[in-house]
Amino acid sequence: MTTQRSLTSTLAKQIGQAIQSSGGWIGFDEYMALALYTPGLGYYANDLRKFGTMPHGVKGGGSDFVTAPEMTPLFGQTLAAQVAQALQVTQTCEVWEFGAGSGALALQLLDALDASGVAVQTYTIVDLSGTLRERQQHTLAAHAGRVRWVSALPEAIAGVLVGNEVLDAMPVKLLVRTGGVWHERGVACKIDPADPAREPGRFVWQDRPTALRPPVDIPGQHDYLTEIHPQMEAFIRTLAGTLTRGAAFFIDYGFPEAEYYHPQRHMGTVMCHRGHLADADPLALVGLKDITAHVNFTALALAAQEAVASPEPAQEVGTLGYTSQARFLMNAGLLSKLEHATLAERAMALKLINEHEMGELFKVIGFYKGAPWQALGFAQGDRTPTL
Repeated sequence: MTTQRSLTSTLAKQIGQAIQSSGGWIGFDEYMALALYTPGLGYYANDLRKFGTMPHGVKGGGSDFVTAPEMTPLFGQTLAAQVAQALQVTQTCEVWEFGAGSGALALQLLDALDASGVAVQTYTIVDLSGTLRERQQHTLAAHAGRVRWVSALPEAIAGVLVGNEVLDAMPVKLLVRTGGVWHERGVACKIDPADPAREPGRFVWQDRPTALRPPVDIPGQHDYLTEIHPQMEAFIRTLAGTLTRGAAFFIDYGFPEAEYYHPQRHMGTVMCHRGHLADADPLALVGLKDITAHVNFTALALAAQEAVASPEPAQEVGTLGYTSQARFLMNAGLLSKLEHATLAERAMALKLINEHEMGELFKVIGFYKGAPWQALGFAQGDRTPTL
């Protein structure tokens, strides 16, 4: 059995070799991809438990973080109302989920859609993690006949797409302004000067001058660290081009561009999660903790809309809406569901909509392919003009 010590040591060695092969430096996006997705070793590719409500050392625990579907099934049941409307409006019968985690959201959606009489012919999960796939298969055993797993997108998709906390795990590039000059921040290996031939030790930051810039000018000359999201933008462009008919909904933490690159947000948004604790050092304990960055929802919307430049209305990609998770869930009927919930269920569900918890930091954005329509989740409080 692979121990945590051997896992991080083996992964660190592989990353060190990648750094040496690249001339002693790799961009943070490449480092993040290796740390999270190296087969068998990366955080999302190893067999350590990630999702749950309790950390290691607590009875019944052993997880690093909790997502909304693990907190309460009311999350998936409420989202199902929006998915049901989208399936009916777009006249499709397939649901696609990206990064399905433990499979809890898929189970909640399928159960709720079945209960409401909305037919889902196929539920497809796109996930690169073999170990998470095993857990998902166990969770979704009751729906085994119509759930399938793929590791790559087909040439065309007709259906409703869902992604909960998947965009934040896509590798980002780090840009840092120091002394008024922009650099790309990457990762190098610390070499022992007394023994240069020795295998490299721990990872260290190293900045290099770059022509890359944030999408907006950052006022002032103060030092400033931030991210850009080329992989996320490439992902959404591909998805927009692949979707022939349907809609897509993404739920994640982040901001519109004006807030993302606010002059006071000078330390960036990259964070790590392990044992339900957060830290800002992605170079330590590689493979044993999650690495995330907040989502720039403006860049996401622009990438989707620019992906398909077609004069044909049927090929148009547009934004259905953008709002806080709290407003989206209330629009979709969460409050009426709370009327029949127990006190414990209400307490957990309120975490989803309280502004000081997940209600405001988490946002929901929706896209359509074809003709626009009014999505119930954005009926009130739509913030699309802020993008």
